[in-house]
Amino acid sequence: MVTTSNKSERVPSDKVNSRVERSRHTVLTTAFELLSEGGVASFTVDEVARRSGVAKTTIYRHWPTREALVIDACSRMIAEQETPDTGSLEGDVTAILMEIAHLLPTANWSFVLPSIVDTAERNPEFAEIHSRIQRGHAAPLREVLQRAVGRGELSAHADVSTIVAALLGPLFYRRWFSREPIDDPFVKAIIKRVLTSL
Repeated sequence: MVTTSNKSERVPSDKVNSRVERSRHTVLTTAFELLSEGGVASFTVDEVARRSGVAKTTIYRHWPTREALVIDACSRMIAEQETPDTGSLEGDVTAILMEIAHLLPTANWSFVLPSIVDTAERNPEFAEIHSRIQRGHAAPLREVLQRAVGRGELSAHADVSTIVAALLGPLFYRRWFSREPIDDPFVKAIIKRVLTSL
């Protein structure tokens, strides 16, 4: 006589969570790759599902709308940056700007950001993600400027926001507007001009 069990096999919750996390990671990685290729306008959940191998139903279970998935994928552009501590304001600023200058022509976020800026003009959710990205890029500079105030290298009345704009603005201008090289001599000239004015 063959007996059957009414007990269903249960998958341990840690395995389920691990599988869910792998699936989410795969979808977000694929989504960011698509954004890097064609920006927000050409982004579709169908293509994310096709490339990632994750079913659309699963994707929509985690991200109820296309916009929610795009915004979550864009959050990968807000990775924390290390803040250098060279012992001087000039050394810290140089380290930060040189890193950004070397990333601007090649990093994936550099290709995605213009479409985020464009979409942010009409969509409040994207405006918020754009603000978070910009705050992330500026955070290390703000930190070293505040540190310089503490060391007496910079006046306590210095306008940190204006200084950050003066340092980053020329790099972003060359990347997305004039398309001129963002080479080391250019970056050093910007740093010298801004710090001398202080």
